[in-house]
Amino acid sequence: MFIIRWILGRIILTLNFIFTPRSIKRDPQIQKSMNEQTQYLSLYQLPACPFCVKVRRTIKRQGLQIETRNIKEDLYLSELINEGGKRTVPCLKIAKPNENVIWLYESKAIINYLNELS
Repeated sequence: MFIIRWILGRIILTLNFIFTPRSIKRDPQIQKSMNEQTQYLSLYQLPACPFCVKVRRTIKRQGLQIETRNIKEDLYLSELINEGGKRTVPCLKIAKPNENVIWLYESKAIINYLNELS
């Protein structure tokens, strides 16, 4: 099973590399505003997860600056489990100052949230 997952993961990453979407071109002031809106967002993900790829492609397509955190690193995995409550990816952490932290776990919900930003 590990070998099959590994092979499928490499296929997903290769296709994602070949067919990478282009970022939207914005006016520098608008892009600066978008970067300010997304500075409190973090995407917890695994590189070869198809749902994570889908979210990352949306981020790339919209030209957003969002930190990605690979949960293969113990620090991010423990943060995701302890603070978010689940070991499910993709997960978007929305940590705006003076507000409660929100954890979005479904790729469709994350993409809808990102679409509302732009």
